Formats: sequence, structure tokens, C-alpha cells
Amino acid sequence: MSFFIFLIKILLFKEGKVMQTTKVKYIKSPLNYTGGKFKLLDQILPKFPKRIDTFVDLFCGGCNVGINVNANKIICNDIIDYLIQLLKYFQTHSIDHILSHIETRIQEYNLSKSNKEGYLALRDYYNKHRFILDLYVLTCYSFNHVIRFNSKHEFNAPFGQNRSHFNDTLKKKLVDFVNEIHSKNIVFTNNDFEISLDEFGPNDFFYCDPPYLISQGVYNDGKRGFKGWDEEQEIRLLNFLDRLNEKGIKFALSNVFENKGLRNDLLIQWCERNEYFVYPISSNYSNSSYHRKDRNTSLEVLITNYDVRSIN
Repeated sequence: MSFFIFLIKILLFKEGKVMQTTKVKYIKSPLNYTGGKFKLLDQILPKFPKRIDTFVDLFCGGCNVGINVNANKIICNDIIDYLIQLLKYFQTHSIDHILSHIETRIQEYNLSKSNKEGYLALRDYYNKHRFILDLYVLTCYSFNHVIRFNSKHEFNAPFGQNRSHFNDTLKKKLVDFVNEIHSKNIVFTNNDFEISLDEFGPNDFFYCDPPYLISQGVYNDGKRGFKGWDEEQEIRLLNFLDRLNEKGIKFALSNVFENKGLRNDLLIQWCERNEYFVYPISSNYSNSSYHRKDRNTSLEVLITNYDVRSIN
């Protein structure tokens, strides 16, 4: 164990109570996307600058972070185009229209938490026609509400037998999320994370929550029809963050130093070399993936190029 890792673990122990900040009512994404940061917002958002012109979330996923940030402009980007299509649909249609479509599909396919045949029929229909709102309806009835595709980009999540259905809790979550999207200046983009920095300056802020190199996320392997995450991608991202730092643009990166016996030495050495600030995060992904075991063996961190004590 390096001295750097040792220090982080000591900080995690000493600051355990400090990290339990005052509870704020955050908006939760209606999409159960792998690695979503909703449960960590109390630890992450207070470490962001207080005044942000343009906030950029380069790996927005289900948009749990972006939807809860206050900024003049919010850019939510992700390489998974189906996510961006769905978020754009939420943004450009009324909640009444969205709910009407959901209820229509429920009636057409007799969807319930016990009707597997209806779920599979809608899944087949979606994979043939790709109407984006049907993807959301499917997630309401999929196992653990997961979003999962095969290499042909076909939705293939199994049915959530006797568990998943569009209930009042899901409905409220969707309504709150859509209303919040309509109230903010959010731009959704579907680009690689290495975007041009020409239009950004020191009053802007970048947040990155990439696939974790040493974890086993659904999309890390590149076998789901989307680009995988490997050491080459990790180096590209770290170099991109260095360029942000050179331009005087603040950033925060969520990642893990250790995970189930593995250690990301590439990331650790990058932090040490650049003297970036590292803040331990007490993580809990107990609901994010039904495949994970030994969930408490990770050393999760938030890495910044600024001292959070100096933010105004």
C-alpha cells in the first residue's frame, strides 16, 4: 500500500462524520443507470464551486448530477445516444403527453409486475421500431429497472417478475425530473468526452464520472454495441483533464483507487504527479447492480484541481 493510499484511508476514517452533510432534497433521475450518483450527491455537490457559468457533465448517464446543479447553463453529455435521446424527449414534451403515452402502453400490452409475456411483446416492438419513450416504459418493468443492450443495440434486460412496475413512486420521480428539466437551461449532447475547449473559461466547471477502469460496469467491456473503457481511454481522459487545468478551468473527477483487490495505479500516480486534491467518498451502490457483491471493498474518491476550502 502506498503512503498516498494510506493517507486517503486515514482521511476517510477521520472525516466520516464530516461527510454526512445536511440533507438537501435532490431530484432523482427516473433512469436506473449503472453507477448513478444520486446517493452520493450530499458528498459531491458541496465540493463544487458555488458560482458556475457553464457546468459540463461529460458522462451524464441518468443525469442525477446535472439535474441538481445550479449554473447559468448546463451541458449534459454522454456517448450512449439512447440516453441522450430519452433525456431530450423528456425536455421537449409535456409531462401530460409523456404520462399519457406510458398509460397507453400499459393498457395495450397489459403490463404488470406479473405479465412477462406483455413485457416481452413490448420489448420486441421497441427493438423493431425504436420509439424512444418505449425504452423508458420498458425500464419500469425490467428487472431492477436496469437499462441494458446487446451488441446490436437491442434492449435485452429481463423482466422484473413480481417486482418492477410503473407505480406511484416511479410516477412522482418522473414528474419531478421532467418539471426540473423544463425549468433549467440544459443542453443534451451525444459526443465523445474529448470536446473542444475553445468556448470555455475559468468561470466554467467540468464534472467527470467515467466508467471505472478497475470496476466491472456493464459498458466497460465494449461488447454492448458501445465503445468500451480501457487504459487507452483512461489516459485520454486524464490528459484532457490536464488541459482543463492548464486553461485554469476547474474540474472534479469521480473514480476509485481500489476495488475488490484491484488498484488503479495509473490514476493514483497521475494525482500524485499533478498534486491534485483527493477527497474520499463513502460509497453505497447497493441498488445499482444486482451482479455486484462485496460492495464495500472500494475506495472511492473525488479528485479536483482546486482546494474545496477555497471555493466561493
